[in-house]
Amino acid sequence: MEDSTTENLLPPLASLLTNRHLLAAIDKLAYQEATPVQNAAIPLALTGKDLLVSAQTGSGKTAAFLLPCLEKLLQDSGKKYGIQMLILAPTRELAQQIAAVCSQLIAETDLEVGMITGSEDFKKQQSLLRRTPAVLVATPGRLLEHLNQDVANFDELKFLILDEADRMLDMGFSPDVLEIAEHCNLQRQTLLFSATLTAGVLRVAKDLLRNPETVEIHHFRTNQHTNIQQQIIPCDDTEHKKKLLLWLLNHEKYKKALVFTNTKVQAEALSEKLRGGKLRINVLHGDMDQSERNRVMALYRKGAINVLIATDLAARGLDIDEIQLVINFDMARNANSYVHRIGRTGRAEAQGLAISLINSNEWNLMVGIERYLNQRLERRIVEELEGSYKGPKKLKASGKAALAKKKVEAKKAETKKVKVRLRDKKNIGKRRIPTNKAAPVSETEQNQNSEA
Repeated sequence: MEDSTTENLLPPLASLLTNRHLLAAIDKLAYQEATPVQNAAIPLALTGKDLLVSAQTGSGKTAAFLLPCLEKLLQDSGKKYGIQMLILAPTRELAQQIAAVCSQLIAETDLEVGMITGSEDFKKQQSLLRRTPAVLVATPGRLLEHLNQDVANFDELKFLILDEADRMLDMGFSPDVLEIAEHCNLQRQTLLFSATLTAGVLRVAKDLLRNPETVEIHHFRTNQHTNIQQQIIPCDDTEHKKKLLLWLLNHEKYKKALVFTNTKVQAEALSEKLRGGKLRINVLHGDMDQSERNRVMALYRKGAINVLIATDLAARGLDIDEIQLVINFDMARNANSYVHRIGRTGRAEAQGLAISLINSNEWNLMVGIERYLNQRLERRIVEELEGSYKGPKKLKASGKAALAKKKVEAKKAETKKVKVRLRDKKNIGKRRIPTNKAAPVSETEQNQNSEA
């Protein structure tokens, strides 16, 4: 297993390559020193080995898989038939970014890159596939639709690359990815890149990779994100969160800010509330059509929008420069999502600030994330908007909130199950009939018996 954390000096990226067209391209793009993942992965990929690579977002993974595969393609002097390289990505935005970088790298060559994603014209995509571009970037769902119609052909494929594999599995693409792989040339080289090596990723890797080399750079459970300042601010309720969010956006220093919510409804609601001031705000979520998402991202990239409110759709694969502030309006649902959210800032060793607004219902979730990351998040109070909630009054040894004894007992009493028999249900609302067969004794008879 490779881990470049022991490397003190990293070589120039150009020293890892030989093709003059690629060298000219990386010089034009001002790629200079290789990043740790590039330094570890590129030489191994050039040997033809399958790779299982884990590295945090913003670490240069795109160039780490594009450059060695393009170098090998350009070294092949023979006639190239069919699609040579297939890159699968979880989202349309990430696919667009990969295709854009690839286009820049092969601008002076005879190679062509094509892209297949959802929400685009199906017939135009069929025409693209029939032209068999050397490099194809695709999202799994739409590509599988074309495969099922026998339009795409990967018999000549030399490289299969899975980018952000953990995100693809989170989105439920595992069956699609495995089915696509079955259509690919068995003699291919497979490279799997992921921010985290989850159990699901390792299962897919076992199915797709042959004796892979593992490259693990800055594993998220041990990397402390020293260039990202991570804070939590306790909040009373949603309204208190909204006031704090507005205060932070007006008082923190940043070129671009990214605000995360857990739902589309919340993202839209915040966008409506915050618009109209000095802030240039827009929203991004899965219900927007592709053209609108592209428009918003273009405005955000060039700075016409400086605050983007988004769901976790934006937590992965969006390589946006100058995001200096990330705010979790809703705490991420798990540690993986949290890491990918805050990874939008502090990219390429730049400094970033990540703030999570935490109410009483989110405290235990936050502590669980701290324990999983083996890291304590900085506690912060905004004096101008200080609330009554400062955290649980009583804590367990784990740091989670401890319920009061009376509340625990009351909760147990509420949840205590009472056995209801079927015959009792049938008798509900019916007059109860005495079980004694003897007729009831009247008052007159009782008096006569006592006189006797």
